[in-house]
Amino acid sequence: MFAGELPAFDTERAPEQPGELFLSWLLAAIDAGVREPHAMTLATVDADGRPSTRVLILKGLTDGQWQFASSRTSRKGRELERTPWAAANFYWGELGRQVRLRGRVLDAGSREAARDFLARPPGSRAESLVGHQSETLTGRAELREAVAEARARIAGEPELVPEHWALFNLAPDEVEFWQADADRQHTRLLYTLVHGRWQRRLLWP
Repeated sequence: MFAGELPAFDTERAPEQPGELFLSWLLAAIDAGVREPHAMTLATVDADGRPSTRVLILKGLTDGQWQFASSRTSRKGRELERTPWAAANFYWGELGRQVRLRGRVLDAGSREAARDFLARPPGSRAESLVGHQSETLTGRAELREAVAEARARIAGEPELVPEHWALFNLAPDEVEFWQADADRQHTRLLYTLVHGRWQRRLLWP
């Protein structure tokens, strides 16, 4: 059961592009005080087709592509290199809303990766510079020492960007908008990309 009044969702007035509707829902989540409204769950698969998920931050929405950053040597980076497809989910419980996407993942290139990395706080850059994400850690002392060394490197080379850092674009061919209803007659609107054009249809709850 969702507490409080839920927003209306007039699917007849939904825009032709899912990115436009997503941005309006994201702004509504921000206005409603949703905590970390730009957090999304990203799912990738390994070589055996077994999925794994993690929550990360949406870094931007450009030309209908949802952006996120990661090390290429991380688990998700390695899985995306082998299978460049992913699914993502945004959930805004206060509004009874979620958005689900799935599609191909593209590397945005070294220039965009550098722009993203250099915009991060020094502590975040130092941790990312270490480059051992998802590897076995022998103890917290090892982590503290490695991050301290990375901070020193950044202080000496403020424009330093590790080669393993990447900005990825999730280019979906499916985007679903889900609006909860107090009577459980939830509204589901699915955008599907067909021959370069978005088509819309309603789904049963």
